[in-house]
Amino acid sequence: MHTDVQRFAVANLLRRPEAAEVGGFVVGFDPATPSPYINYATPVPGAEPTGSDVSALIEAFRERGLKPRLEFAPDAAPAVEPALLRAGFTTEAVHEYMVCTPATLAVPAGHTAVETPVTDEDYTAIDAALSEAFDGEFPPSPESAARLRRTQEGGGAVRFVRAAEGGCAGAAICSAPADGTAELAGVGTRPAHRGRGIAAAVTAALAASAFDRGTGSVWLEYSGEGSRRVYERIGFRPTGTRLYMSLEP
Repeated sequence: MHTDVQRFAVANLLRRPEAAEVGGFVVGFDPATPSPYINYATPVPGAEPTGSDVSALIEAFRERGLKPRLEFAPDAAPAVEPALLRAGFTTEAVHEYMVCTPATLAVPAGHTAVETPVTDEDYTAIDAALSEAFDGEFPPSPESAARLRRTQEGGGAVRFVRAAEGGCAGAAICSAPADGTAELAGVGTRPAHRGRGIAAAVTAALAASAFDRGTGSVWLEYSGEGSRRVYERIGFRPTGTRLYMSLEP
């Protein structure tokens, strides 16, 4: 089956507490956080923005005191990258994404117990563990723990492996599906618990859960060759690229 990550990105941003459509872009804002990784824009497929469209997009961010930033699959809207570059945007990163379907999923052997969070303490522990896993790039907070709960209760899923000493050893998140697919993100393991198959276990559990609910595919991005190999063993296959661009003050 074909997985259209750009149509998914548009639908997913429209779920933000404050979503806006500006020219050929959709912008998702969450007033609970100024994080540029939560507050960003994406073009509608096939968008051909004018200079005025890009200026209006920039203004939508700046009037909220936020950094203009976009995430998108460039092949879905080839005219967008040149338009952004002309306006002074620069490229933060280009990431390859991988797709898994029910036909390719391979659940890893082993007995790693994967759980669904229930209590506030579970969500707080997951939030802290993911912050540690990503070197504090996403500081833990009551707001981000609440965001995890909203994901679980709003049609998405959160899974974690409990540490023997209590708390969370590692976890991952899957969005609610849209356009036949769902995004799996935030796969992280605390440094002291790495090398034990936790990332593979939570990733496979989330993909299986999505497929059990009728989702046609799950996609994710990887951060290095080690994680890529983990995801390939589970059944994810390289499919395309996503582009991250932003405008400095």
